[in-house]
Amino acid sequence: MVKQVMRRAAGDNEYLHQDFHGALSAGLEYLHEKYGEEAVRRYLWQFARTFYAPLTEAVERRGLVALEEHFREVYSLEGGEVRFVLSEDELRIEVDACPAVTHMRRRGYPVARLYRETTETVNRAICHQTPFAAELLQYDDETGRSIQRFYRSRS
Repeated sequence: MVKQVMRRAAGDNEYLHQDFHGALSAGLEYLHEKYGEEAVRRYLWQFARTFYAPLTEAVERRGLVALEEHFREVYSLEGGEVRFVLSEDELRIEVDACPAVTHMRRRGYPVARLYRETTETVNRAICHQTPFAAELLQYDDETGRSIQRFYRSRS
């Protein structure tokens, strides 16, 4: 039998990390149960300020278009149905159903009681120390359906 070698790079694979969301949800629920709601928010804030630092810098330099590009790519990769409305001073993102919540519910994974904070706290952390702010106008815990708003907060 001839030995065959397959060479692949990570970029050759289909983007797929949906089960990450289930693990994150379990971790958030653990933090919530053991340390309370503020521990969940502090964890997500610290994570987002570090992990999304390049995005925060892009928002500082390029404005809301950097956020639109980022979220367009994320929702495209995750398979989410989403609409964007962008102006110079505001970006609205309307998500029909959060792809992560949809995946977890379909697989029977529990969704953390504070899973909405993965949108609300993370978005606020990304905008921190930029001319923009974020707010979660609507969120459905069952589906993750949401309306997210990013807006100019200072000149």
